[in-house]
Amino acid sequence: MANTPDHECDVLVIGSGGGALTGAYTAAREGLSVIVAEASTHFGGTTAYSGGGMWFPCNAALTREGHHDTLDAARTYFRAVVGNRTPTALQDAFLEGGAPPIDYLEADTDFKFMAFPWPDYFGSAPQAHATGRHIMAKPLKAEKLGTLRDTLRPPLGTERADEPLPDGLFGGQALLARLLLALSKQPRADLRRNAVCDELLLTDGAVTGAVITHDGTRRHIRAHRGVLIAAGGFEHNQQMRDQHGVPGTTRDAMGPPSNQGLATLAGITAGADTDLMNEAWWSPGITHPDGTSTFSLWFTGGIFVDDQGERFVNESAAYDRIGRRILSRLADEAMTLPYWMIYDDRAGERPPVQSTSVPLGNTQDYVDAGLWHTADTLDELATKIGVPAENLARTVARFNTFAESGTDEDYGRGDEPFDRAFTGGASPLVPITKGPFHAAAFGISDLGTKGGLRTDPRARVLNTEGDVIPGLYAAGNSMAAVSGTTYPGGGNPIGACMVFSHLAALDMAQHRGEAQAS
Repeated sequence: MANTPDHECDVLVIGSGGGALTGAYTAAREGLSVIVAEASTHFGGTTAYSGGGMWFPCNAALTREGHHDTLDAARTYFRAVVGNRTPTALQDAFLEGGAPPIDYLEADTDFKFMAFPWPDYFGSAPQAHATGRHIMAKPLKAEKLGTLRDTLRPPLGTERADEPLPDGLFGGQALLARLLLALSKQPRADLRRNAVCDELLLTDGAVTGAVITHDGTRRHIRAHRGVLIAAGGFEHNQQMRDQHGVPGTTRDAMGPPSNQGLATLAGITAGADTDLMNEAWWSPGITHPDGTSTFSLWFTGGIFVDDQGERFVNESAAYDRIGRRILSRLADEAMTLPYWMIYDDRAGERPPVQSTSVPLGNTQDYVDAGLWHTADTLDELATKIGVPAENLARTVARFNTFAESGTDEDYGRGDEPFDRAFTGGASPLVPITKGPFHAAAFGISDLGTKGGLRTDPRARVLNTEGDVIPGLYAAGNSMAAVSGTTYPGGGNPIGACMVFSHLAALDMAQHRGEAQAS
C-alpha cells in the first residue's frame, strides 16, 4: 500500500450494475464513505440491458399482491434445482437474504417494487411456483433522472440498433434509475466512470484498497472497510473464455464490452479462490447479419431443428435450459451451428420471436446474409438450409400431430408453466401447415459468465485454503454463482448480486470481516 494514497474512502465498489449500486447505497446509508468505480463511460453494467427482475422469495412486493409462498417452499425448490453444487450455507444466505433488502430499500421513497409474474424455470421440480418469486422496480419517467440520464447506460435497442432513448424507464433501466437517484442524495457517495480496477492493494494479507486507472491516470485508493468487486463477468475477454473453457465467443455475449474480468483477475492475484469459471447464463440466440447471435425468448411458434433436420429440444423451455441442451449436443458433436427455427407463414416471413434483445433489422438483410430462407415446400426449404428433406418432412409431420393432440410426446413442450408464459396459458404447440415455409438461423448466446471469486455467506472472498481474505468481498457475476450450474428463475442473477452486495456492505459497516470462514 502506498504511504500516501491518492484517495481514501471506507468502501470501494468496483462495478455499477444493480447489485453494485445496491451495495454502494447500503454502505452510504449506513454512514460509510463510498467510491464507485465503473470501468466504462456509463453506469449500469449488464443490468442496463436486462428486464431487471429479482428472484426474492417471500418479499414485501409479492406479499402486497397476495402471493402465497413460504421460505421453506422456496428452499425446497432451490435445493432441488441447484443440488449440492454450491454450499448449503451460501444458498441459505441468498434465500433468507432476498426479502430484507426490499424492506431496506423501500424505506427510501426513491424505491418502489412490484410483483411481475414469471414462472420458475424448472416447473416440474418440487415447490416450483407457477407465477414465480419474481419482482421488478416500478417504471418511472426518464425526466425524473435529470442530468443523471446521461450517465445511465442506454438499453440495447439504443446502443446497438440506434433506436431513440425511450421516455419511460422500465425493467433494469428503472432499477438503475432509482438507485442512481437515491445515491445522488447520499453526500458520502462518489460515483466515477472511466475508472478501471486491475490491481488490489494488500497489507499483511488484507485487501486495503485498489489501483484505479481513472480517465487515464493510475490512482491508489485506500478503502478502510473493504473492497466490493461486483463488476460483472468476463464474457468479453476471449482469452479468459478460452483459458477456462467457456463455450461461445465474445461476439455473442450480451454484457457490455467493458466486462473483461479485470477486477476478478485482480482478486485471483490477491489469492482468491474461484469456482464455476467455465459457466455462463445461456440462451438461444437469433443470428443477425453482422454475425452476432443475441439472447432470444418469447417464441410464439416454430420448432428448432439440427443439421439432420430433427428436433432436439423443448423450444418453449427456459432459455438457459435450451442453451445447455444446445451446448451438450455441440460438445457431443451431435449437431453444429447454426441450427434452424422452422415456422410457417401464419404470421408472415419474420420469425415468431417476440424478444431478441437487439431489435431485428430489415427482412431483406437477413435474406441476403443467408440467415432467413423461404420456400413453397418443406422439401425445397430443406435443400436451402442443407438438411435431409425426408427428415425435415417427418419431423414437421410428427410435430403437427403433437399440436393436434396437445401433447408433445418427444420433449414435453407445454408441460410446465413457463412453457405457456407467452401464450396466455394456451398450448405453445403451433402447427406448421400454412405455406410458404420459413427457416431462421440461430446460434448460442450468453447473458454473462457466472464463474468468479468464491465467497462465504457474508460475501467475503475466500482464498485457496478456504479462509477469508480480510477486506475483500464479491457479488454478482464477479462471484461464483450461488445457483451453481443452473438458472432457477428469472431475476436470479440480479437478485443474487443485490443480496450479496447488500450483505457485504452491512458486514463492512459492522466490522472488517477478518474472522476465518466457517
